[in-house]
Amino acid sequence: MAKLTENGGYKANMLGFSIHFLMSKWFMVFASLLIMSMAGATYLFSLYSNEIKSSLGYDQTTLNLLSFFKDLGGNVGMISGFINEVTPPWVVLLMGAIMNFFGYFMVWLAVIGRIAKPPVWKMCFYICIGASSQTFANTGVLVTCVKNFPESRGIVLGLLKGFVGLSGAIITQLYHAFYGNDVKSLVLLIGWLPCVVSCFFLRTVRVMKVDKQANELRIFYKLLFISLGLAGFIMVVIVVQNKVSFTRLEYAGSAVVVLILLFAPLILVFKEEFTLWKCKQQVLHDTPQVNVVTETPCSVQPEPEEISDLKPNIWFSNVFKPPPRGEDYTILQAIFSLDFLILFTTTTFGVGGTLTAIDNLGQIGKALGYPSTSITTFVSLLSIWNYLGRVVSGFVSEIFYQNTSSLVR
Repeated sequence: MAKLTENGGYKANMLGFSIHFLMSKWFMVFASLLIMSMAGATYLFSLYSNEIKSSLGYDQTTLNLLSFFKDLGGNVGMISGFINEVTPPWVVLLMGAIMNFFGYFMVWLAVIGRIAKPPVWKMCFYICIGASSQTFANTGVLVTCVKNFPESRGIVLGLLKGFVGLSGAIITQLYHAFYGNDVKSLVLLIGWLPCVVSCFFLRTVRVMKVDKQANELRIFYKLLFISLGLAGFIMVVIVVQNKVSFTRLEYAGSAVVVLILLFAPLILVFKEEFTLWKCKQQVLHDTPQVNVVTETPCSVQPEPEEISDLKPNIWFSNVFKPPPRGEDYTILQAIFSLDFLILFTTTTFGVGGTLTAIDNLGQIGKALGYPSTSITTFVSLLSIWNYLGRVVSGFVSEIFYQNTSSLVR
């Protein structure tokens, strides 16, 4: 009887920890990293643009028009932002997943000839819808994580956006493992893979009660080191693949290592949440006499709670009286602020040249007579450098912000 009771208690504890783990904020961070690691399909346009051009008989002008609508969809995020203000994050992520699959799946059908050749405006519409899914994933994940970690927002943004930059190299490795060198199938992959990942974690990404941990910054730095290891491995593999012709099995082996490194943060998350859960159980089972002690071996954090993300006055509340920097703005407060104008102008004039270069890497490589493997290498290396720039800017900005705040105090 005692043995049955012991087994029942063990199963209850495991069930309790499983629920705690899946609902925890650090597991939400892990889910967010995975979603972001699949959200950079727009950076892969140069890999399959030649297939679109040759399959549909487009000239360079038409291809540039298609590229423009791809960039339009991938960078105009106001629609997803408005929707995120009045719905929970899972709605934004679901809409993005549906748009991603629909847009790229229709492009894939057109490229392989399964449907009649669409008019140019339809192709522009399809790729614009598919690329717009990136803004929905970014909004649903980034805004939610910033709300859950308001005191580490620069680090959170840098890490998550870094994974968006790295996603091009990650997806390229998976594409070679799944489909070899069939470029047309790359369009299919970026249609279904990000959709599946987002749908799997729909209810994981949510706004929780803010509760800063003492070792929060240390955990983010550990996640940074894991991501640096992932980026370093992919860069080495890219260089080797450019020198040596890989077989399908070797591509699969490198993809397996990429997946292992991609899921490595789960070990860190498991360890951290298991420690928090043990502390919580210890406090619950301590006697009142033990609770009198002022110092405990571990600091117990309350269970994260999902909170409402809806704001009753998001439109016209104090439009021209914004709160101090760092606080939440309403939509119109943000639009009419000087900071928004500066950021909008900087982004408008600073991003376009980079996007043009990324979109035309395939055409540049072809014009210079480079083989397709070299073009893939260019895109993957650019993805890694993109990751490094985003991560460094996020972490450095947070360091400057913390130092400035300490000086002001």
